[in-house]
Amino acid sequence: MSLKFGTSGLRGLSVDLEGPASALYATAFARHLLAAGLARPGDEILVGRDFRASSLAISAIAIAALRKAGLAPRDCGVLPTPALALLGLQGRAACLMVTGSHIPADRNGIKFYRPDGEIDKADEAAITAAAEAIRAEGTVFDAAEESAEDRHEAAMALYGERNRRLLPEGSLSGLRVGVYQHSTVARDLFVSVLAYYGADVVALGRSESFIPVDTEAVSAETVALLQQWALEYGLHAIVSADGDGDRPLVADETGAPIRGDLVGLIASRFLGASVVATPVTSNSGIEAAVGGRVLRTKVGSPYVIAAMNEAVAAGGKAVAGFEANGGTLTATPFTVNGETLAPLPTRDSLMPILAVLALRAAEERPLSQIAVGFALPAAASDRLENFPVETSAALMAELRSGAGPLAAFLAPIGVPRKVSDIDGLRVTLEDASVIHFRPSGNAPEMRCYVEAADETAAARLLEAGLARIREWAMSR
Repeated sequence: MSLKFGTSGLRGLSVDLEGPASALYATAFARHLLAAGLARPGDEILVGRDFRASSLAISAIAIAALRKAGLAPRDCGVLPTPALALLGLQGRAACLMVTGSHIPADRNGIKFYRPDGEIDKADEAAITAAAEAIRAEGTVFDAAEESAEDRHEAAMALYGERNRRLLPEGSLSGLRVGVYQHSTVARDLFVSVLAYYGADVVALGRSESFIPVDTEAVSAETVALLQQWALEYGLHAIVSADGDGDRPLVADETGAPIRGDLVGLIASRFLGASVVATPVTSNSGIEAAVGGRVLRTKVGSPYVIAAMNEAVAAGGKAVAGFEANGGTLTATPFTVNGETLAPLPTRDSLMPILAVLALRAAEERPLSQIAVGFALPAAASDRLENFPVETSAALMAELRSGAGPLAAFLAPIGVPRKVSDIDGLRVTLEDASVIHFRPSGNAPEMRCYVEAADETAAARLLEAGLARIREWAMSR
């Protein structure tokens, strides 16, 4: 079976989840909640989903299993993950979100939330152990599908109201903003919220079939679309999100995507964060630009949340975090637009998008100029898809086996000067450029991140890094 926990949630092939496996893991989650005292029999648990073809059946199976396990499931329908999490936090209810986020349509997943927020790595281990115990019991699941009381409108109203209080009324007037709707669950909300703030909104590329959009490694096909739309409609910006609406995508007036870590940086400044947690894959210039303390973590929201929680426990105030994909999290309240913004310790896409657009409106300069003004090292990233997990594991083992193998692998590219293995292998070369190799935690993909003196050098280094990985794999 393909199922396993990755950087955020359980992931695997849709065919493996569209059946007893969904019931198994939903039951395991319920047992963990009850055993850990995080829920009592009869407590509500919220269930949401994305637009993937398999998500409706998987959520219906999960609802049946949760009810059988002693909880009271509530169906929140198709909605952004942060909207589901926000309603759960308000009502102190656990949540289960059926989504594969940005990964291909033949895959899917489940994200789990405790009543106090996203699960951590210890919870993942406990859920996995509970699933193994259920298997050992010989429990047979018939993959029955059930419906539940609807809470969709309540979740969307709460999340919509949160985002309609972030900026002054009419603050985006004069901006013409495209919304690439594709199949993201946030597509209609984005249009309504941006219009509420006075933006002239152009809806683009709506799709009834699922399109996987990775906001951290935007495909050449997607970039071409963004560039075409930016020119055709005279847009000041284009915004979008991944499948479950927790990773933002912002493109400038030329259609060029703005890197997610810069989006997260702008959001942190918008909030006035004094402590920021972000993965090692975020730009190395973040420390100088953020205006506060920066905590580096492994890749994945559980690690960012753990770092934020440690900062709060140590007395930190105004604590936020963001991932390299731009998804922004808050661990403490913030005062924004004269009102208190409650903590939302899970990735959010809409708040950082509004932060970027508010900056564009305030500075009255093109987004491309604003981005350059942050003076971060030029950075780029991409991935090799359908790259077997076993192959990426073998590559990482070889690169970690000693200075000799790493130097030999990088010989066509540069000479290693410094190495960090917080997550994957991040190598600083003699010319101060950076190349970072990391297997995806969610899919059979090998990712490469680079930093260099300018955009041309970064693109060249990225191409060389990906080519080197391909060469190594073909030589095996």
